[in-house]
Amino acid sequence: MSGDTTGEPVLIAGAGPVGMTTALALHARGVEATILEAESEDRDRSGSRAIYVHGSTLRTLERIHPGLGTDLVDEGLVWPTRRTLFRGKEVFDRTYDSPGGSGDIPHFTSIPQVVTEEYMHDALDEAGIDIHWDAEVDTLETSPTGVHVETADGREWVGEFLVGADGGGSTVRKEIGANFEGDQSENAFIIADVGEVGDDPLPLERVFHYDAPEADGRNVLLVPFTGGWRLDIQCIEGDDPDELSSDERMREFVRDIMGERYEDNLQWVSSYYFLQVMADTFVDEHRRVLLAGEAAHLLRHLALAV
Repeated sequence: MSGDTTGEPVLIAGAGPVGMTTALALHARGVEATILEAESEDRDRSGSRAIYVHGSTLRTLERIHPGLGTDLVDEGLVWPTRRTLFRGKEVFDRTYDSPGGSGDIPHFTSIPQVVTEEYMHDALDEAGIDIHWDAEVDTLETSPTGVHVETADGREWVGEFLVGADGGGSTVRKEIGANFEGDQSENAFIIADVGEVGDDPLPLERVFHYDAPEADGRNVLLVPFTGGWRLDIQCIEGDDPDELSSDERMREFVRDIMGERYEDNLQWVSSYYFLQVMADTFVDEHRRVLLAGEAAHLLRHLALAV
């Protein structure tokens, strides 16, 4: 095996938004880090994934790398209206005069995660922070003085600390002996990305349909983001998520819920179960490893992509 002494005190497992934010935050405080990512640089990042970026997150990004938060604000959108319907009848409707609040950073921005990641990659380049691709954590050892990591590509890494930001299936979590505890929803949820139409688009509204007739009594959430819409459908008892996730069935949902003009704009489909789980410890016995993001806790887990 080849040895790599990074010359940097912190290793970060995972090049998702949490791992990249960690690296930028450390850099802003004069602590250098290197990122180890399991996947390849040309990995598939299809789908909008996490589309909602809170104002507190935007302010954090702006503070640790000036311009990053405002870039995401400029690229994203703020929807001004919330509507709720029950069995097709509107029961709540509110349009905010200033939905984003005042100042340069709004309460939130709605933007595909892949776009967020592109801006974060640029920020890492500007800060001189490296991502080592195809470097999945294989084994991890900790001691009172540091960490030793072997990655699947045969390299070895030594650092003072390690942040495990390697997602819901975290190898880092397993290596330190931490376990998830919590609950999972009984019913699955189907989500889809639907591209915006050029003519006669839907108004920028977040709409929740309880017991929607257009979805045969299922609950439906519709949220706009830059370039399209997130359609989220809650399965009911007896539903087969695989069948509902089929292209033909999803096109029917899109047509019935959003209108025929959107039917041909289905771009991505996935399904998930709601999880409310948390690791029973966030650190190793020597306090050299810290779990972060979905490696530490999950509020939902994507189960399947089509």
